[in-house]
Amino acid sequence: MIKIIGLGPGAKDALTIGALEVLKSATKLYIRTEKHPTVEYIKTLGIDFVSFDDKYERADSFDEVYGLIVKSLMLEHTKYGNIAYAVPGHPLVAEKTVALLIDLCTEEKIQYEIVPAVSFIDAMIESLKIDPVGGLRIIDSFDLKNQIQDRRSGVIITQVYNNLIASEVKLWLSQYYEDDSEIYFVRAAGIKGVEVIRKIPIYEIDRQKDIDYLTSLYIPKDTKSKDFNDLLEIMDVLRGIDGCPWDKEQTHESLKKYLIEECYEVLESIDEKNDDMLIEELGDVLLQVVFHAKIGKEEGYFNMNDVIKGICNKLIHRHPHVFGRDIINTKEEVLIAWDKIKKDEKGFDTHTEELKHVGKNLPALMRADKVQNKASKIGFDFNKIESAMDKVIEELKEVKDVYKSNNKAKILEEIGDLLFSVVNVSRFLDIEPESALHCTIEKFINRFNYMESVSLGKNLKLEDMSLNDMDLLWNEAKII
Repeated sequence: MIKIIGLGPGAKDALTIGALEVLKSATKLYIRTEKHPTVEYIKTLGIDFVSFDDKYERADSFDEVYGLIVKSLMLEHTKYGNIAYAVPGHPLVAEKTVALLIDLCTEEKIQYEIVPAVSFIDAMIESLKIDPVGGLRIIDSFDLKNQIQDRRSGVIITQVYNNLIASEVKLWLSQYYEDDSEIYFVRAAGIKGVEVIRKIPIYEIDRQKDIDYLTSLYIPKDTKSKDFNDLLEIMDVLRGIDGCPWDKEQTHESLKKYLIEECYEVLESIDEKNDDMLIEELGDVLLQVVFHAKIGKEEGYFNMNDVIKGICNKLIHRHPHVFGRDIINTKEEVLIAWDKIKKDEKGFDTHTEELKHVGKNLPALMRADKVQNKASKIGFDFNKIESAMDKVIEELKEVKDVYKSNNKAKILEEIGDLLFSVVNVSRFLDIEPESALHCTIEKFINRFNYMESVSLGKNLKLEDMSLNDMDLLWNEAKII
């Protein structure tokens, strides 16, 4: 039998009668660490024990320390049969060695008993006057990478042992709160005469001089900042009974143009290297995603969780070299593997099916580029760029042959062939045709602006000028 005892948050008055009786009667008592106020009281009672503080000096990480402690306990149990193991606080609250010990006892079919105690959480609830019914999360500072903060509930962060850990906690909290948001620094909760509670801004967490193994942090509920759940709730209100008449009327079809517009505004903010604008425009795109998910939920087909689950599963499946055992070393290999996985997912049996799968609502230049790339991967392509350039000349000649006719269908066809061949040249040069055309449009607007500005400076309107005069101004604009 292994009896696992809680020593409470640190005050001797917090020891339960049951825990005290086990401590006094144990023939072999082991304590995780002497660095706990209750241990001093145990010493005054003349109770013998062995601590595992030496393990902390011999290991490189806390996980290794905890493993060594549990291994030692199992050896001691094999040797003596009945032993007792005491830990700070409550055995089942933020105590990794106890979790490991219970798992091993269960596996080895060894009996164990939990002797409960007042936890540091109870002490903090009392000291800070917190009602946990309103929402309270407990997070281990060593597990922050696996946590996502929800501002709707208060949070206790435990085991803020030193300034280095405090710095990591500060960086984590800064992802969710303003740097000057106030939180509570709590040391030795529940220990009279020693307890320290003070408000500090987040940016000062790692500047506290009295941080030690008894330190925790409490972050109250935050009603000021906004998160993803707020966006979902706002959309619920907008589409609700008393919501916005325009928002309530929207459908997947009616929103199509707005999604395209918002995506292009994101591209514009990237081109302008405007971070504030990028934040705003990405928010607009996210709104469109949430809008469509809300409509899907109302119609009973899908909701936001389905959207998130779908993209998570897709990313994991398409990155077996990251989440699986495949070995891929170059971006070229990544793209090849991605295409193969995508083809398998879609169940394509022919290359034509792949070409047809390229989005029909893409801008035509972009769609042409993607279709040509896919055809090129199976070898259907010119061997050199000069051949692609010759094709442009050939297609231009065919436009010349038909442009004077009244056959609009044939003219449309030949103009399309010409544009398609120009996209091919762009692809050979690794130039995005869409971007190239946008650059030319901007260049045209800037030169046109020069023409108009100069003409207005001479009290002339462009429409009143001859084409030759405008050409002169245009040529000036080209050399500026």
